[in-house]
Amino acid sequence: MIDIDIHHPAVKALAALLVLILWRRWAPVSYWYLFVFPRKAVWLRWSWRHVASGCGLIKKRQRWWFTTIPGLVASTGVVRVKRRFQRVAVDTKPWMGLPKPTPNGFRITFHLLDGQVPDDYAKVCERLAHAWRIEAVRVVGSRPGRVTLQGITQDPLTHVAPAVPPTEPSGGWSADDLLRPIVGVLETGAAWRMDFRLIPHWINVGATQSGKSNLLNALIVGLSPQPVAMVGFDLKGGVELSVYGPRLSALATTREQCLDLLADLITVMGSRMLACRRHGVRDIWQLPDTLRPIPVVILIDELAELFLTADKAEKDQVTRTATALLRIAQLGRAFGIHLLLSGQRIGSDLGPGVTALRAQIGGRVCHRVNDPETAVMTLGDLDPDALVAARSIAPEMPGVAVITGADGRWYRARSGYVSTEAAERAAHTFADLTPSWAQVAASGLGHELPANGNPELAA
Repeated sequence: MIDIDIHHPAVKALAALLVLILWRRWAPVSYWYLFVFPRKAVWLRWSWRHVASGCGLIKKRQRWWFTTIPGLVASTGVVRVKRRFQRVAVDTKPWMGLPKPTPNGFRITFHLLDGQVPDDYAKVCERLAHAWRIEAVRVVGSRPGRVTLQGITQDPLTHVAPAVPPTEPSGGWSADDLLRPIVGVLETGAAWRMDFRLIPHWINVGATQSGKSNLLNALIVGLSPQPVAMVGFDLKGGVELSVYGPRLSALATTREQCLDLLADLITVMGSRMLACRRHGVRDIWQLPDTLRPIPVVILIDELAELFLTADKAEKDQVTRTATALLRIAQLGRAFGIHLLLSGQRIGSDLGPGVTALRAQIGGRVCHRVNDPETAVMTLGDLDPDALVAARSIAPEMPGVAVITGADGRWYRARSGYVSTEAAERAAHTFADLTPSWAQVAASGLGHELPANGNPELAA
C-alpha cells in the first residue's frame, strides 16, 4: 500500500493544478473572469507601447524637455546642443482605458491621437489580435475622440446552441421583437438579430451545405409567431418553400405566377402609400395601431432563377421582374414590405437588374461560396477585409457567415441550427396567424380594397 502525504508540496501543487483544469473545463466564464483576465489586463497595459508601435498607431509629438545633464533624456539620443530647456520629438502612444471583461474577451476604449480616426484601428485589428494572442479584435463603438475595441479570446461561433422553436401559440415574443427575430450569434457573443425595421432588405448567399437554408429555417421560426405575412417565391417548383405553406399568405412557383404576385404586391404598396398620404404620415409605423397594415416579408429562394433567360419572351419577363423587385426595394421599407433574397450565386452576368437591385439592399449575409464573384457582389462594396473573411470560411463550419451590422460594420456570425422539420412544425403551429391575401391587401386602411391577387397563388 502506497502512503501519500497530502501535505507534501508536490501533492498540493498537483491538486491545485487539477482544480484549475476542472475549473476551466466546467466553469470557463468564471475561470476567465477571476483567474485569466486580471493577468491579461496587466499584460495588455504593460505591452501597449510596443504593440501600438508595431501596429503603426504611434505618433510623433513635440515636447519640451529639461536637459540640464547631457544624455539624461534617452529618447532624444546624444544631446549635442548646450541648452537646459529644448523642444524634442518623442513617440506618443494612444491612451488606453482600463480593460473591461466580457464573457468571451474584453473591451478597451482608446483616446484617438491627433489625425487618427476609428478606421485606423479597424485596419489593424488583425495585427492587434496576433499581438494580443487572441482570436479576433473588432471595432464595436466610437464617439468623437474615442474608439472602443473588443477582443475575442474564444470564438463563440465554434459551438452555437441549436435554436429551440416555440411550441406555444403565444410564441414568447414581445412588441419590441416585431420584425427583429433572433437567428443566431455574433462573433462578439451578442445575439444576431435580422432587424427588418432597421435594415429592411437582405441578401442571403451561400453554396450548398453552407447554412443558407438553415438561416431561412431560423427566420421562419422567428417570424411565425409574429403578426406578419410571409410571401414565397420558389422557382424550384415549390420544393423549398412549400413545406412552410401553412404560414405563407402566397406562394409563386412559376415565372408567370411570380410576375402576377409582384404586380399584386406593388398594388398593395401603392394602396398603403395613399393611406399614409391621407393620414399625413411618412410610413405605416406612424399610423395608429388600429390602422396599421400587416407587415409583409417576401422570401425569394434562388434569386438567379428569376433572372435567367432562354429566349426573347423570357427576357421581357426578366425585365419586368427586375423592375418590380427594384421598385419594392426602393419604396417598400416605408410601407412595411421587406425582401429576403437567397441564392447560391449572384453575379453581374445575370444582368444589370441584379446589380441595381443589390445597390438597394443594405443587409448582406455571405456564407461560404464557390466563386469569388458572388462574395464580391455581396460584400465588395463594404470592406476588402470582409471578402477575405468570407472566403476563409471552412466547409466544416456550416452556418458561419459574414454579415453587415446595424452600425455599418461587418461581423462574423453563425445561425443556430434549425432543421427543416422544426421549421415545418413552427409553420403548422402558427398557421392560424397566417393572414389571407385579402387581409394583406386591405388591413389597416379603413376600407376594403379589392383583392387583386390571383387565388391560385394563395398558400
